[in-house]
Amino acid sequence: MATVMQEQPNKLKLAHVPRHVAIIMDGNGRWAKQRGLPRTEGHRHGVENLRRVLTACGEEGVHILTIYAFSTENWNRPKYEVEALMRLLEMFIERELDELDSRGVQLRHIGDLEGVQPRIQKKIAYATERTAHNDRLILNVAFNYGGRKEIVQAVRRIISEGIPAEEVTEDLISRYMYTGDLPDPDLIIRTSGELRVSNFLIWQGSYSEFYVTPTLWPDFDEAEFHRALEVFASRERRYGKTSEQVSES
Repeated sequence: MATVMQEQPNKLKLAHVPRHVAIIMDGNGRWAKQRGLPRTEGHRHGVENLRRVLTACGEEGVHILTIYAFSTENWNRPKYEVEALMRLLEMFIERELDELDSRGVQLRHIGDLEGVQPRIQKKIAYATERTAHNDRLILNVAFNYGGRKEIVQAVRRIISEGIPAEEVTEDLISRYMYTGDLPDPDLIIRTSGELRVSNFLIWQGSYSEFYVTPTLWPDFDEAEFHRALEVFASRERRYGKTSEQVSES
């Protein structure tokens, strides 16, 4: 993975680059089916593709990348597929941690570790602790993650800490999210053409720009990533204001 986070000084820079990009990595199964391969091969190629996107983040100047790796609903998939996804996460940590650490990538887990094998829990904890002081790129891995569950857990923590109802604000709830110390995603990308958020960052993504591409995740390369950033750069983010108000600010 020698190319992760390398810069390309001759690459044309965009006028506006999102600080935080989130990706719903969809289409692994369909990618495999199109090639007569088992779904697990699609997931394996999807993990391999993450290298290219991490490289693209370094080239483009993106500082935070959040990827949707395994949802709380994915436990309902066939047992063999769930087990394969667990093995892929484990292998990703084992094979890539040294390189990611040397490149200044800070790994974070967002989600619930309940139900995840203790062996894998330990590897996740080790990877996050080892890279905690890196600051070139934050990689949030949403694994066993659900947006609704995240909100419920945040509210429960607020209640358990005895915070009065009148002190509960949007900013307070945001601080109790998994990403409470990070800015909300500027851009959420979904591959494979599906038009739904699938319970992903439903609090944090309330004002994110969305970009949907028919490209299946294993084929989503650096050029596709740059195209998504180009579209983002061309949009006007109004946050409820009119275009005239934005231009005056």
